[in-house]
Amino acid sequence: MSVIWHDIECGAYGADVELWRSLAREHGGPVLDVGSGTGRIALDLARRGHRVIALDRDAELISELSARAQGLPVETVVADAREFELASRFGLIIVPMQTIQLLGGASGRKRFLERARAHLAHGGRLAIAISEQLELYEVDPDSPAPLPDIRELDGVLYSSQPTAVREDPPGFVLDRRRETVDAEGRRTVERDVIRIGALTTAELEREAAEIGLDRTGRIEIPATADHVGSTVVMFDA
Repeated sequence: MSVIWHDIECGAYGADVELWRSLAREHGGPVLDVGSGTGRIALDLARRGHRVIALDRDAELISELSARAQGLPVETVVADAREFELASRFGLIIVPMQTIQLLGGASGRKRFLERARAHLAHGGRLAIAISEQLELYEVDPDSPAPLPDIRELDGVLYSSQPTAVREDPPGFVLDRRRETVDAEGRRTVERDVIRIGALTTAELEREAAEIGLDRTGRIEIPATADHVGSTVVMFDA
């Protein structure tokens, strides 16, 4: 089930795609995609001829990515972003969609940054997407709710409805209601909660500098109607 929900909730996002394409063209491969999920970015880059290593700790997502990557220059790795050890060194390491804010705060980020620095090739680039501030809301029964993400697959209707983004120091909580209805009308409802750590570009740049990464710039990705905006912060070893 994690594949279906991941595709529904993350697969349609495309505001950042051209940035990752541009960075891959500039820095070459291999590219390490951290938090790759089912391959939203990894497969896109591989279709453009880049060799990609896709890393995610969810084995089900990685298995699906591997199946979708048949014939493409993609390798898959099941590993925690804070603990991986790979033989390759990378011209580009990318961390899309606020993955860095899911690593358990400053200690988790430090462990990841150390791993990333150790895996950068000479002249390589590390690019990390973060969101400094999320738009807080709580679904009000008397007000219009955000539209759900919906998909039908094999006769089952899947619906993921955002219900709240609220502060939960030291970060935020994203609440969703996941609902399925099968061909016989049987309905299931479950709650999904994601905790997103608070992080500013200045904090990330300071943490990266402490382990020897040099700041090389920031690029803004504007918000869309359905997704929060982000800043991609870039570093060289």
